Amino acid sequence: MSHVLIVEDEAHLAKGLQFNLEAEGHSVAVVGDGERALDLLLGQSGARADFDAVVLDVMLPGKDGFTVAAELRAAKQFVPVLMLTARGRPEDVLQGFASGADDYLPKPFELPILLARLQGLLRRREWMRQSPAAKAAAATEYEVFSFHGRSIDFGKLELRVNGNTIQLTLMEAELLRHLIRNQGRVVSRKSILEEVWGLHEDTDTRAIDNFIVRLRRYIEDNPSAPRHLLTVRGVGYRFVAEPEKE
Repeated sequence: MSHVLIVEDEAHLAKGLQFNLEAEGHSVAVVGDGERALDLLLGQSGARADFDAVVLDVMLPGKDGFTVAAELRAAKQFVPVLMLTARGRPEDVLQGFASGADDYLPKPFELPILLARLQGLLRRREWMRQSPAAKAAAATEYEVFSFHGRSIDFGKLELRVNGNTIQLTLMEAELLRHLIRNQGRVVSRKSILEEVWGLHEDTDTRAIDNFIVRLRRYIEDNPSAPRHLLTVRGVGYRFVAEPEKE
């Protein structure tokens, strides 16, 4: 049974989410502000609890959702975060990803979509918790992948570049894994939606573009002129492990 934290100050929405998530078999806790959420997730007042995922609203009294997510990541707490935004403007979505959210959903949302996105995050969380032997038996892709002086440890969710270690979120790691698995080939945005996020409905693909922007900041020497994560205009992206020398 998964333990989910809902951070939402609209009581009717929080109760509705709690009811539906519990009906799906999850254990659910609800708080109405960012400070209490950080207390539970980081134990700032001795009240730390373990959660498998967080549904985090952006508009909260006190610390907003962006701040909460950023403080979690700064404290090396990488619980999967599904962020709820009042609007789906690109700048809002980009800010959410920049603060460390794994996925986003604009309000108003359809409950089946929220459940699908949350379940996708929980599946990835569970995979990461498996023993090395169990993961080795189930996985066909790389556990550690090295390219052009860089190394990605998917078990630890770590990217090592130029002597520095960058902690990845679950969604960042899964997107990199998908691109690496298809290295050299064009990967469509539709494929990413279905294979990484587990979604088959019509979804705004700009969120994928924002993830790529973040990943380029991590792995490219010059993010504005990428050599590893290439854009194929109108289609998607292509990963190149060892680019040709200029």
